[in-house]
Amino acid sequence: MTRRALVVTHGGREEAVVATQEAVRVLEAAGIEPVVAPDDGDPGDLPEFELAVVLGGDGTILRAAELTRGTGVPMLGVNLGHVGFLAEAERDDVGEAVRRLTVGDFEVEERGTLDVRVVLPDGTTRDGWALNECAVEKAERSRMLEVLVEVDGHPLSSFGCDGVVAATATGSTAHAFSAGGPVVWPDVDGMILVPISAHALFARPLVVGPRSRLALDVLDRSSATALVTCDGRRQIEVPRGGRVEIRRSDVPVRLARLSPAPFTTRLVHKFGLPVSGWRGRGAVSAVATRAAASDRAAADAGAVDAVIRGTDGTGGMDGTSGTGEAT
Repeated sequence: MTRRALVVTHGGREEAVVATQEAVRVLEAAGIEPVVAPDDGDPGDLPEFELAVVLGGDGTILRAAELTRGTGVPMLGVNLGHVGFLAEAERDDVGEAVRRLTVGDFEVEERGTLDVRVVLPDGTTRDGWALNECAVEKAERSRMLEVLVEVDGHPLSSFGCDGVVAATATGSTAHAFSAGGPVVWPDVDGMILVPISAHALFARPLVVGPRSRLALDVLDRSSATALVTCDGRRQIEVPRGGRVEIRRSDVPVRLARLSPAPFTTRLVHKFGLPVSGWRGRGAVSAVATRAAASDRAAADAGAVDAVIRGTDGTGGMDGTSGTGEAT
């Protein structure tokens, strides 16, 4: 059976073209047929594939997620953008990264997604999903959006705002972060709700559990209609009286990981966080040094005691033999 790998790239950049050519050469050398996805590719138009290589920034990776979600196929991101938070490798490592992917030298990390349903005033529905976030924002720049936030079927608060972002832990470093939300570690199985420029005293970011159900009602008194955007790509217009329902999805996106580096390390690297004053390793080393010194001191004390008592077999300084008998 023919082995195939999906290749998703940012076709408008020369750097991406060169990186794609290198990735294709490595795939072909491994006997794997590369299938380059068109910019507007539909998952239904693609042949079956067992691997996915994504060359670009986070936007390209989010586009690739549309093609791989639900297939069980892991995707490897190679960063050609600025931050590349979802990427696993950098441009200079593309050849080795793809080679490791072809031989199965990687781990799979599943990232949760959101199911989004828009209920229009006439009762019709439109469905979507998101890996990073679902943003409900005002459609008219000069107007205000009035929403009611509901959690698990109970009203929480209503307020005027520019919008509200519902994000996964993966998306906590994206739009939600820019709106003032917290960074949430990927293994935290929850959802984040972050109001954008809200006119309310109680309009702070919330983190809810994985089984919670979020809803946003666009109130009739709202001076603006809403625009729902999933991962910055898929948009649905919501008029006054409409409703947006959000819950955790059962369908994850699978990422290929080449390094066991903890999320903290990735966070520091991608955001360029200053850690030059950290003394953690020094503190650990100092503790280890003190422990070793204590062990040596105890051993030396034991040796001296043995000589004094004669228990080292040489005869004691206290006039006894090593057996405790008088000499």
